Amino acid sequence: MPTPSTEPVAQPWQGGWHTGAHALASPHFGPRPGGALVDLIVVHSISLPPGEYGGHAVQDLFLGSLDWDAHPYFQRIRGLQVSAHFFITREGTLWQFVDCDQRAWHAGRSSYRGRAECNDDSVGIELEGLEGLHFEYAQYAALARLCKDLALRYPIAHVAGHEHIAPGRKADPGAGFDWPRLQELLGWAPQRFPAV
Repeated sequence: MPTPSTEPVAQPWQGGWHTGAHALASPHFGPRPGGALVDLIVVHSISLPPGEYGGHAVQDLFLGSLDWDAHPYFQRIRGLQVSAHFFITREGTLWQFVDCDQRAWHAGRSSYRGRAECNDDSVGIELEGLEGLHFEYAQYAALARLCKDLALRYPIAHVAGHEHIAPGRKADPGAGFDWPRLQELLGWAPQRFPAV
């Protein structure tokens, strides 16, 4: 019979910061309202410039340090102040920009499960990708691990896309995102996901 390990089990959280993520603190956040119940995960997709992967422009955008003159597309978003709690690259690398106990600026005008202003009580996760196109298995694996870890700290009851909380205004992550795959990886009940 194997001897139980005496090694301490690594905890996934240090306050609202995930210990497995590369931390870069964004200035774009604020306090959650008093009594906010963080029970929603919002999945987004982003790439800067659109369809180009592997650079650091997304990180720069969330940090407020994007060089607006580095690409013509950036003129269209000049001055934008946004953030997400997390960003998952095509290779599955996890970055964190905002303490999950704080309110990141990812959802905008939104409503889901009978509540408006989803920034107040959600965690925003950006996947490196282009809305409507496919995502990599490494991203699904990293996303599922993160969702499970979030459920250890918060009463997560729902997972939705930006398109579901802001229909008609946003379309990400789009038709290329495999919701059944995420549900299977998580093993969570279908009621916790959007009807697809």
